[in-house]
Order: sequence, then C-alpha cells, then structure tokens
Amino acid sequence: MRRLLLLFALCPLLSAFAAKPNIIVFYTDDHGFADLGIHGLEKDVRTPHLDALARSGVIAKHGYSTAPQCVPSRGGLMTGRFQGRFDLDNNGSSLDGFNQQTTIATRLQNAGYVTAQFGKWHLGPLTEIPRHGFRHVYAQHGQQTFSANITVDGKDRPMGDHAPNVYHLDGCSQAAASIIERYKDDPFFLYVAFRAPHTPLDAPASYMKRFPGPMPERRRAALAMLSAVDDGVGRITGMLKKHGLTEKTLIFFIGDNGAPLKIHKTDSPLKGDPGGWDGSLNTPLNGEKGMLAEGGMHIPFLIAWPGTIPGGQVYEHPVSALDVAATAVKVAGALAPEDAAKAATTFDGVNLLPYLTGEKKDAPHEFLAWRWMAQSAIREGNWKLLRGGDREYLYDLGSDLEEKHNLASQHPEIATRLRAKLTAWCAELTPPGLALGPMAPTWNDYFDFYLEGKPAPKLAAKTEPDTAKTRGWMARGGSLIEKDGLLVLTPDKAAKGCFITNSQLKGRPPAALQLTLKTTAQGPAAIAWRADGDKDFLPANRIPFELQATPDWQTHTLPIPATARIIHLRVHLPGAAEIRKIDVRAKKR
Repeated sequence: MRRLLLLFALCPLLSAFAAKPNIIVFYTDDHGFADLGIHGLEKDVRTPHLDALARSGVIAKHGYSTAPQCVPSRGGLMTGRFQGRFDLDNNGSSLDGFNQQTTIATRLQNAGYVTAQFGKWHLGPLTEIPRHGFRHVYAQHGQQTFSANITVDGKDRPMGDHAPNVYHLDGCSQAAASIIERYKDDPFFLYVAFRAPHTPLDAPASYMKRFPGPMPERRRAALAMLSAVDDGVGRITGMLKKHGLTEKTLIFFIGDNGAPLKIHKTDSPLKGDPGGWDGSLNTPLNGEKGMLAEGGMHIPFLIAWPGTIPGGQVYEHPVSALDVAATAVKVAGALAPEDAAKAATTFDGVNLLPYLTGEKKDAPHEFLAWRWMAQSAIREGNWKLLRGGDREYLYDLGSDLEEKHNLASQHPEIATRLRAKLTAWCAELTPPGLALGPMAPTWNDYFDFYLEGKPAPKLAAKTEPDTAKTRGWMARGGSLIEKDGLLVLTPDKAAKGCFITNSQLKGRPPAALQLTLKTTAQGPAAIAWRADGDKDFLPANRIPFELQATPDWQTHTLPIPATARIIHLRVHLPGAAEIRKIDVRAKKR
C-alpha cells in the first residue's frame, strides 16, 4: 500500500518529466555583444523583454557562435555539428554538405513536434526550407517578396512567394505567436531568425522615434530594429504566458556573429549605402564580424526554462550555439535509437541542462575551437590561441577579455600545447588544415588595427554617384540617369566598352535577370555576375545574348545559374539604351 501511495504521489512529477517541452530559438543577425540591456554596457540600449527573459533564466557570459559570418554559423546551429565537418566554411561555400545533414527541426519533427521557421534562412532556396524539417515557414527577412506557407495569422496557404504586408520583424513575431496560439496543446519547435540589426537598416519611424537625441543615424536605426526584436520576444513570451506554457518552454536567444564595424563605424546614409556598419556595438570586445577575435563571435546568449533552470544566473563557463541541438533533442527525447549510443559523435555540442540546473559543476566543454577562412582559434578554460594566416596570438581571457595583450612569447609552452590541439581538431574537418587559404587584404587590415594596434587604414574618398534614383545601378564607360521613370544610358565617346553595374544585390540562387529596354544599337550584349565568396568576376560567370536595333521595347529574361548568393551584377550593352525594367529575381522552380 505504501508503494502504491508513493507511486500516486509521484505521478504528477513523472507526467511532467515525460511531457515534451516546447523549444524556441531566437537568432539575431550581426548583433553586437554590447547591445543587450541586461549587460549594462551601453546606456542607449532598451530591451526590457529580453532583460526579463535573462532574469528568468541564464546569461551565458561566454556564449559563442560557431563562425563570424551568417551562413556557416546558421549551418552549425541547425545541425549541432561544426560546419567545417561538412564543408560549409563561409558564405560562398556549397550547400551540398549541409543538405545531407539532419537538422534539429527534422529530429524534433520525427519526435512529434510541430516545427516552424520564421525570418532569415540563408541556407538555400526558401521554398526548400520544409525539406529541412520545418512544417510551417514564414521566411520574411526584409521588405521584399518572401516565401511562406502560412499567413501572418498562422493560417495555412500554398508554399510560394508572397509580398510583405507588415514590417518583417513584426511579421515574424506575429506569425510565431499565432503558431503558438494554434498549437498550444502540442509540443512545438520555433526557429525565429530575426534579420536584425543586419543591413539594410530599415526600421520604421515608429521604432526610430523611440531613440531621440543626437547619435549616429546608423546607431539609432540599429537600436530601433533591436527594439522591434525585443517587442517580438515580448509578444511571443506573452503568448506563452497566456496559455500557461512559460514553464513548459525552453528558450534560447543567440546572435549569429558580432557586429560589422568596418573599423571606422562610418555613419553613411541608411538608404544610399545598404552595407557598412550596422550601428551595433561589440563593446568591450576587440574585433568585429569576420574575425575569430572575441568581437567576431562572442555574442548575446540567453537561456531560459522557468521552473526547470534556476533563474537569475550568470553562467561563467564557455558555451556554444552548437549546444542548442544537443540540448533540444535530449530534453525532447528526439535522438533516434541508433544515434543515442553515439550522441558524442552525432553532435559537437553538449546537453547543457545538467550544467545549468547545477547537477554538474564542471565545464561543459574541454575546449571550443573554430576555423573560418584563413583564421582558426581554440579556447581552453581562459586561454585562447588565435591564428590568422601566419600570425599567432595567445590571450588570457580571464584577465584580458578585450584581447589587448598577446602572451605568446611569455607562455610558449601554452601556445605550443593549444596549437597542437587545434591542429588535431582541424585535421578532422573537410578539407583539413588550420586555414583554407591566405589572409585577404581586408582581414590583414582588421588584424593590424585590432590586434596589432596599428593606425586604421584611410577611408577611400567616396567618388561613386548616388544610385538612389537609378535603382542601385551605375554606369561604367558612360553615364546613367533617371528620366521620366526610365534609366537612360549614354556611352562615353572615347570608351572602349560600356556596362551598367549593381553591387548592392542580395539575390538568392537560382535567379534570373529581367530586362526590358529600347536601343538603336544592335549587337552582342552580356551579363556577368559575382557570387558571394568570389573575389572577382569569373569567365564562367558570363552569359551572352543579342540585342536588336528597334524602336520597340524588347524584353530579355536571362537565367543566372549561380549556386551562391549573387552580390554583384554587370550588364554589358553595345550602345545607348532606355531601360524600363531591370530586376533580379529568384527563379521559380
């Protein structure tokens, strides 16, 4: 009888333990370490909902991304494996390796979870997101056409391209909250990838006016976008509270990499320059996006599960975005039986739950390691070895988190030991090696400035014309103006060739150029493109076509068979032309 009574007493606890928790991963974009209110580093940051989330759970003081760049960091997060194991090293890498991996979403979907993706994907065509385990998709990441199979109200619709009818950050938050409302009685996994504060900085006036007073406009815009993110987190956590799901939901909030400062933090026009500094800050960390210095991948990192993980913690041991998958599939019971015995090799991350509950007191990782382009790094305890090309630095992050004092010459034995460990780890990657090539000039400049203390390189004088009126296009070997809604190209008499060019593109592959024009010049024309990761225009990335001399409008639709994001396009024309339409769009399959 006593055993029966004890069993009855334990039933609620066993039932709660057996229940599958909901899991939400918030992922921000180019979000500097300083820009989280709870950190108390910058007085102009206001993130009350995120601060409340932090107080309800854990601030990972030493939380890291897997790369200082968008695509590889997302590949690592989604798989729980370091992306170099499947040859996804940078934004220009082939996605073939990633496409063969099993994502968190697939594992959780197989375990009975409703899965949904919102916002930025950046791991291939948006229409293919469901094949990576997401039942619902709302991939709005800007104020342009995006792919989705649900409405902002969480209702089903055919998968396809849709025009935005709400600000992208608000749309993602509303759609995610709607999915919670719809599936409040089912376990769900939401991946909410806000494209903020990544450029183009596009916050509406309603958010911008929250930050009055003198400051760089790019800073104001970044704070405004992060305020929209904070509102979204509040909306989603509010929906959890409404349905009594707060203590049934494990939440991660993580940045994908550090803020791009471009060294100078130039306050260039928001609309005329979609690149450049995104207005976010990495204070007090050294370096920026594109570096394995702390400023490049030591990011905002929060974890909350009220009632399971004690709140109010500042966790001191290093943790990684790779830990998300290992933790999620463990608490969800989503690791396939054939993988359970080899979990240590299935994931490069670890299940953080016993460390955050206090069950385990030691560090989750023996070490963390990274490789990106010509850089590699390893952190073991407080020691960090950083390599960039032939350069090598050793830092004690316990006393020098700002990476100001290179101790390699003072502790050669530590540098040698860490180098050997890093070399062995890099030998497991595809392809193996401490670096994938020589340091590019940009990264040499960054290392010179941040790690060597050399003067910042001088900014080149801006001589390019304002392209705001010409839809981002400019002419080479001629002039391009807007007149009566048309782009009018006039070649220079002495020029040997004429083309128009646009380096502000964000075209996702596969794409096509749609061109409608009039011209009196007959002859060969061509398009040429540079994809993300290409240092120059490659001969193979060129497609010729013929223009007819006619007073009528002629339309050409030219496929661009790129496999990576298109960032620069040239259209070579044989002579003067009036252009009515020139547009790069994702090619429908």
